[in-house]
Amino acid sequence: MPMASSAISHFSSVSTSSLRFNFSTKLRHPTTLRQFPTQFTKSFTVSASTSLDYSTDKSSLSSKTSNWQWKFKDNSIKIHYEEHGNETNGPNKNILMMPTISDVSTVEEWRLVAKDIVQKSGDVNWRATIVDWPGLGFSDRPKLDYNSDVMESFLVDFILDPNSPVNRMDLVIVGGGHAATIAIRAAKKGLVKPTAIAAVAPTWSGPLPIVFGRDSKTESRYELLRGTLRAPAVGWMMYNMLVSNKKSIQSQYKSHVYADSANVTQAIIENRYELTKQKGARYVPAAFLTGLLDPVKTHEEFLQLFEGLDGKLPVLVVSTSGAPKRSKAEMEALREAKGVSKFVEVPGALLPHEEYPSLVAKELHSFLQDVI
Repeated sequence: MPMASSAISHFSSVSTSSLRFNFSTKLRHPTTLRQFPTQFTKSFTVSASTSLDYSTDKSSLSSKTSNWQWKFKDNSIKIHYEEHGNETNGPNKNILMMPTISDVSTVEEWRLVAKDIVQKSGDVNWRATIVDWPGLGFSDRPKLDYNSDVMESFLVDFILDPNSPVNRMDLVIVGGGHAATIAIRAAKKGLVKPTAIAAVAPTWSGPLPIVFGRDSKTESRYELLRGTLRAPAVGWMMYNMLVSNKKSIQSQYKSHVYADSANVTQAIIENRYELTKQKGARYVPAAFLTGLLDPVKTHEEFLQLFEGLDGKLPVLVVSTSGAPKRSKAEMEALREAKGVSKFVEVPGALLPHEEYPSLVAKELHSFLQDVI
């Protein structure tokens, strides 16, 4: 849950005439899972090597950025995306990469992984599309009532729309964090029919619900905070205090977004800070922070999403060795979960694909070779 969780540390000191937070922290332990056949589940830790063997002619590679218009209710929303491909002869297959949902979400977090994969030689030429969610990254950020259903609708429309840049034939969906779980949910409902799904450091609970839980009292406080963050004047003030400042961004990257604080550069902080200053930047974080973007509400529902895909399509789960305790417990619960056909672990925390792109690309490419 990159970045928005910085708000948690402020709650004990934040108050207005109508807004006070005094939560008690409770952690619900994951339930024990039934044993899943070992021929469908593999568990191992990737070695420290970050090198990849490229033999593709670099002149055949292509990259471009563009925009797509998403028609949602009465809105026409400009959606930013990137395409990375290999123009050599041979069959083409498609990957859709969805960034982790957070206030600093961006296509850039998947860029090196996409380039690594399309550079790999083999029997198939991979074409990777990375898209920014509405309200995040370089896409438009209108004042919508964002929730998990809105994000799911966007994902489905982006894949199925006749004018979409994505070719839904032989499509593999790759997502990080909440994006992975939203894709799993859409596939379980039959709204999209990918060839396979890769869930990288999958999460399902926003920063506040994962710490403070969900009951009538906390939900009312989440609603009050959400409304305050969306308000014209005080909303920007609170957003700047909780989210949009370089010190907070750096602290969160070093504490749990990245596993190795030495990998957090000033260039990354500056770039992510600029994302938080875009017009309308606070609307999606207000929803994410308070749990409105959570695709499920319980640990059991999280497991049921994966179980619902058992025997229908291959699912890769990429866990991380350095994830925060609660997020790590949810990932670990998928190790033997029904519906997970392959489970691997790589270094990293909540953004392993950005911090260790070569290692994640290696695991994804191995999975892709298995499903083609």
